[in-house]
Amino acid sequence: MSELAASDYPLTAFYFRVKFAATGGNADTAFQEVSGIGVQLDTEDVVEGGENRFVHKLPKAVKHGNLVLKRGIASNNSALVQWCIKVFEQGVDISITPMTIMVELLDSKGQPARSWSFVNAYPVSWQVEGFNAGKNEVAIEKLEFSYQYVNKER
Repeated sequence: MSELAASDYPLTAFYFRVKFAATGGNADTAFQEVSGIGVQLDTEDVVEGGENRFVHKLPKAVKHGNLVLKRGIASNNSALVQWCIKVFEQGVDISITPMTIMVELLDSKGQPARSWSFVNAYPVSWQVEGFNAGKNEVAIEKLEFSYQYVNKER
């Protein structure tokens, strides 16, 4: 575990690592962008009976958005692509095998400074961004994952 000195702050957003439990964190984990890390507490409005001036906001449930990962289009041989193909092409006729996804924000020495563990994640969207003959860019795929809950590890 990395102990951060004051000189390591603020952390840079471009130095990160993504690990998938099924791949052992070794293969197919180079991503250009990670987004969707966050939680929100849903509330319910309750009007106080007899006193119309007050509306109480009571906590209801914790809500998570989808984890979104972007990268250059990967080979069909990758373990991650094979998992996504299995989920999307075979649909809900088979059981989906969820896995844990770990996102680590790294310090200047390459050690995890912050990390989040997305438990029981599975793919819910797979999109290829548009092609444009007038630009010289890498073809990008966007993967979205739903998950049961997130743990902030560090």
